[in-house]
Amino acid sequence: MAARDPQPVPRSPEAVAEGLGEAMIRQVVHHFYAAAREDPVIGPVFRARVPDDRWQPHLDKIEDFWCSSLLGTRGYDGRPMPKHLAISELNDDHFRRWLALFRHTVTQLCPPKTAQLFVERSERTAEAFRINIGMARGEDLMFRPKLTREPYP
Repeated sequence: MAARDPQPVPRSPEAVAEGLGEAMIRQVVHHFYAAAREDPVIGPVFRARVPDDRWQPHLDKIEDFWCSSLLGTRGYDGRPMPKHLAISELNDDHFRRWLALFRHTVTQLCPPKTAQLFVERSERTAEAFRINIGMARGEDLMFRPKLTREPYP
């Protein structure tokens, strides 16, 4: 008899108490990526790499990522780094805009502790991506400052 997976362990009981769950994550993902796709800075990157017929599967995978990250579910099996490494034009301007738009989205849609959790996780993820991309490009990362926060446009 196979062992059963344990119940997911939410990463923030306070956020769960505020209503964080799959439905809220889905709402955030759909709102954010609809806006991101139309954004003048990051929209062209998305539209060039994720055609309309692959958009919903892309959103599904991102929902799985956030559910795994925030709720402790095991549904995410993606490898986002190779895809991001392949985007030669990706730079700090893109990360700053992504984060500004994301902060705006979660503060509009989520209660405070949940928004804070999303923001902290997104900022850590962006920094990890920047470091990995910089290393792959052979950049000197020794004195690289963290991203500054861009205000929402």
